[in-house]
Amino acid sequence: MPMDAAHHKQEGDSPGSASLAQALVPGLPEQLRPERLIALALFLLSFLYLCVFRHVTALEPDEGIILQGAQRILTGQVLYRDFFSFYTPGSYYALALIFRIFGSSLAVARTALALTGAILSVVSYLLARRVCSRTVALTLAALATLTTLPYRFLVLHNWDSTLLACLAIYSAVRLLEMPGRKWAFALGSLASLTVLFEQSKGAGLCLGLSLGFLAIFLLQGRRPLRNPGQILAMIFGLAWPFVITFAYFATQHATSTMLADWLWPLQHYSLANRVPYGDQNWSDDTRHLLFGTGSLLERLVKALAVSPCLWIPALPLFAIGLLAYWIVQTRARRAPDPKSAYYIIVTAAFAGLFLSVLIARADIIHFMYLQPLNCLVLAWLLDGRDLPGRLLRSARPFLAAYVVIALGALGLAPLALVGSAANQVATRRGVVRTRGKDTVIDYVQAHVPAGEIILVYPYLPLYYYLTGTFSPSRYDYFQPGMHTREQANEIIGQLASRRVKIVLFETSFTQKIPHSWPGTPLTAIAEDRVGEYIARNYRPCRGLSSPSDWRFLFMVRKDLLCPEVETN
Repeated sequence: MPMDAAHHKQEGDSPGSASLAQALVPGLPEQLRPERLIALALFLLSFLYLCVFRHVTALEPDEGIILQGAQRILTGQVLYRDFFSFYTPGSYYALALIFRIFGSSLAVARTALALTGAILSVVSYLLARRVCSRTVALTLAALATLTTLPYRFLVLHNWDSTLLACLAIYSAVRLLEMPGRKWAFALGSLASLTVLFEQSKGAGLCLGLSLGFLAIFLLQGRRPLRNPGQILAMIFGLAWPFVITFAYFATQHATSTMLADWLWPLQHYSLANRVPYGDQNWSDDTRHLLFGTGSLLERLVKALAVSPCLWIPALPLFAIGLLAYWIVQTRARRAPDPKSAYYIIVTAAFAGLFLSVLIARADIIHFMYLQPLNCLVLAWLLDGRDLPGRLLRSARPFLAAYVVIALGALGLAPLALVGSAANQVATRRGVVRTRGKDTVIDYVQAHVPAGEIILVYPYLPLYYYLTGTFSPSRYDYFQPGMHTREQANEIIGQLASRRVKIVLFETSFTQKIPHSWPGTPLTAIAEDRVGEYIARNYRPCRGLSSPSDWRFLFMVRKDLLCPEVETN
């Protein structure tokens, strides 16, 4: 095993001595040609597999947020100044850059997403391989490929920040193994960038890493930064992303607006998005489909496939238990310093990321955003050589069989959905495939020119992106109970002042609220100021539906005529 082979400490060596760093090198997977070839093969196969999902969409509401924001940037708009977001800016500008180079299409954005998933699989393997056998590390890395991105193959800031967080943890491990300026700079840069791609996840990561390094220093006397050059490298890594970000928004006269938007979730996000721990977000229809339809065998298979969703939220808690265990082991000097340092820094970082989920929205979706680290914990559990307990050792073969089968079934379920996506829709951002028929995109594109201002209300910004249209206000979506009355009034004001001709109004939206946002105040649902304004000032022309059977009305201002009905 790599870490066992590398972690023999010579007598008289103090913790963190130069000889220890030299002893680590021969056993690290990055230094071994077979391991590098395995990592390369894993990357290529993961990328090719994830590319299968590029063109398939269920038209999920959340995906359009970053896509449409990047498209706004391409037209010359500035985030925060010209359109609202309570996310930090990283994903918007990274995707805008990709669009600038390769063209704006869903396929381009999804290809970048597949690349993200392939890198995550390799990082999972390299982190697991340090303390686990090759078989266990490779198996769990493959399961990470199957279950991470395919679970929600959407262009979201969550996946970008997860990649940066995992790379930061990898850099922290490398810094402990081989202290130097390179890894100090990499760790600082990646931690800083994580904040700039998702502030809550970045803050949790920085807190966890800081506590992990502090615990290692107090228990082992090891300092990851040993000289002024390494300290400066870390500081420079932490600083440069923020310096560039603040300098850019200062030149756009948007710094104060940016900071206000970053802090906006502290007052407005949690109330409507608070859910029970590990909430599954299942609607009544989904529960019936999973457990109330099909033969007994089919129901058992479906129950097996969704069973990981019930225990995955427990894995971060298990990681916190391991953090406590390794702190005790280190304090009692019952474990090699490099091995205990590895476990402490990884579990502490995971604990910080878990805290960010706990504060924001602790549902299964947000736990799945941390699935590469969940699979790493499973690798430790199934390999088992560093965990105590005779009962665990005897049960491990059965546990391993169940985990592999259940996670494999969970991961292959999205692949079955790809095979059933037979409907092709030609959008202004490329051809997409859907499981059900979508009548919205074709109708909008037939009657609304590209670049037109329309209102998609309340929450499906992906329609803006795919149809090449834009919102009349700073808001590409509106969530009752999270967005404020003042923001609703701003949308109404823009509808009136810009004399917006067309509204695409989702009449079935309130049906999503009980299972997606159960904490939404009833007053926010009852008082729909924008909906009331639309009803007073717009007339319905055509009923439309999405592949998920969400119902929309294509509406025009009352002083205008509806588009003529096409004749075949």
